[in-house]
Amino acid sequence: MRLRFFLIAVFFLTNVVGLASATENISTSSNIPTKTLTIGIKKIAPFVIKSPDGAFSGISVDLWRELAVDMNVNYEFVEYDLNGLINALSDGTVDVGIAALSVTPTREEKFDFSQPYYNTGLGIAVSMDNSYSSSTFLTSLLSWDVAKTILYLTLALLSVGFLVWTFERTKNPNHFGGGIIKGVASGFWWSAVSMTTIGYGDKYPITLGGRLVALFWMFTAILMISTFTATMSSSITVNKLQSTINGPEDLAKIKVGTVKHSTSENYLNKNNRNYVGYQTASESLEALSEKKVGAVVYDIATLQYLVNTEFNGTIRVLPVTFEKQNYAIAVPLNSSIRKQINYVLLNKLSQPNWQSILYRYLGDTEKM
Repeated sequence: MRLRFFLIAVFFLTNVVGLASATENISTSSNIPTKTLTIGIKKIAPFVIKSPDGAFSGISVDLWRELAVDMNVNYEFVEYDLNGLINALSDGTVDVGIAALSVTPTREEKFDFSQPYYNTGLGIAVSMDNSYSSSTFLTSLLSWDVAKTILYLTLALLSVGFLVWTFERTKNPNHFGGGIIKGVASGFWWSAVSMTTIGYGDKYPITLGGRLVALFWMFTAILMISTFTATMSSSITVNKLQSTINGPEDLAKIKVGTVKHSTSENYLNKNNRNYVGYQTASESLEALSEKKVGAVVYDIATLQYLVNTEFNGTIRVLPVTFEKQNYAIAVPLNSSIRKQINYVLLNKLSQPNWQSILYRYLGDTEKM
């Protein structure tokens, strides 16, 4: 009797402990697949960096590796371009998407996102010599203000030339004679060289009226030269300021480079900007360095990283951030692991090691 009671007690305790253990496993690991997860990945430094030996690193990669350890899942990386990754997430070819994926309404219709792990925005990269060029100088010379000043100056030279010819044509025919066309042309020449203080001395007035006109013209010409110089300087300065890209409002004046299928391309389309799409941010910056585009619009963290590592000294990133956006981990619609990713991710973002990851790739430029 006692033996039977003992066996019943052991059986009862064993089942209770087993049930408690199973319940605990469900609460921490439910819905996490036991298969090897396929992680779609796209190169975009500093979030996803591919070394020459094919190994991946970067902000998003290092974060995912820590999440995978906490979730106790196996995985393998499969590389895509941006459009390919979006399609793979949409049709469920991959289990998780890792890159610098912005959370947008359009993408939310195709697949799901985790909680955001990085707050960023668009930035603008320009050449170091962006502010002025030979074409800008020619534009300054051909401006309407300069053209009007030259027209007024020409009329003044003709008027003075005509007055000098009127006084000098009979008494000074060697310098201003020979008919109205030739005489006024000689007067025009004399007024021009007098105004510029060159004074060749090949022509000069000898009559009282001619010399009074000459005296008046000498003082007037000083003012006209000053006005002409001021107009030219003002036109060049205005065009120089206008050629400088200081923010997104200046993008309408130039051709812009960006990355195809990105949120920056959506921004440029929405604002009707003239742009060229490239496959990668590095290609767009290369086009900027070769003067094929006047600026590059893309994620500001990526631009800062690439400029510092590949284009230092030739390209700079403006201290302007616009079109704020969030980066998150992507999963197919109704994915069974989204909840677990969020749980582990929120815990991870509150730990000091997350700040260490950001500092490792961004230094003091990280933006939370």
